Amino acid sequence: MGTLFFCFLAFLLAGYVVLDGYDLGTGILHLGLARTDAERRQLLGTIGPLWDGNEVYLVAAGGTLFFAFPELYALSFSGFYLPLMIVLWLLIVRGVSIELRSHLPSPLWREALDVTFSASSLLLAFFLGVAIGNVIRGVPREPGAWFLQPLWTDFQAASRDTGILDWYTVLVGATATFALAEQGALWLNFRTSGPVRERARALVLPVWGISGALTVVMSGVTFLVQPLVPATLFHQPARLIFPLAGILALGGSVLAYRRGRDELAFGLWSGFLAMLLASAAAGLYPVLLPSSVDPAFSVTLEQVRADDRSLRLGAVWWPIGIALAVAYTVYVHWRFSNRLGPEPPAGKPPP
Repeated sequence: MGTLFFCFLAFLLAGYVVLDGYDLGTGILHLGLARTDAERRQLLGTIGPLWDGNEVYLVAAGGTLFFAFPELYALSFSGFYLPLMIVLWLLIVRGVSIELRSHLPSPLWREALDVTFSASSLLLAFFLGVAIGNVIRGVPREPGAWFLQPLWTDFQAASRDTGILDWYTVLVGATATFALAEQGALWLNFRTSGPVRERARALVLPVWGISGALTVVMSGVTFLVQPLVPATLFHQPARLIFPLAGILALGGSVLAYRRGRDELAFGLWSGFLAMLLASAAAGLYPVLLPSSVDPAFSVTLEQVRADDRSLRLGAVWWPIGIALAVAYTVYVHWRFSNRLGPEPPAGKPPP
């Protein structure tokens, strides 16, 4: 049952990164791709009905973690208190920027909210990558149950006193930022028309190249920083299906883009992001939170999972609730799947 809920949790986290990833990527590119108020309204229109629903998967992931692995929830949320507060504030600021922009007539306020929206999206993408990097690298957990990390120490990934930020987690954060920017470019490529789409198309291949290069470097460095990942993957070859599928999706996305299959290119890139996360999960399992001090102090699934009776009951209700969320997600994306042109200025009817 613990393994089942580990898979449930991985599914929700991958779903959040894929779904919220394109609107984070849209925010990262917001100021560069949209030059006029009409173009910025057009860009926001592609995510307006979707972005808040996408964050349901993050909330569901937190709930699943609390239900299935309560000790891990307590341990990680206390140890990562500072970055979690940063992420929470960025989520709030980003949501306020989206919601208030259309309600404030002042051009100065709109410009300020556009900058806030773009900056918070970029920082969120970066810190989500940093969070993944911390989980893979490990945390300074010693025989005591708790740990607490500062934002940074000496930037050494192998230090006994690692901080949230070091050269490795910054590398993972940069990779995540470019990967989500690429997803945003592909999203705008098939959801918009006019100058915004042309600018997005001009970014797809360059950002794809940077993202691919960073992914290769990050993967190689990960094998050095966390030997558990290659040891697990290569000793159980069935788990290699995830990185292999990711490589195919990475190459397939650019081929689909070159052939004008815009929606397929976006879907394959989303699959690539999901396979990156699945590869990390497969490389660590059954370890949930490695220790950077001594592998013997790592947190494993069996140590922190809830009682089987609770998990069996949850296994009945969890699929029902998530099925409703998935059905809603599919419907909303289908309902608002039309390609958008530049919106008219506020107060003027469309032509």
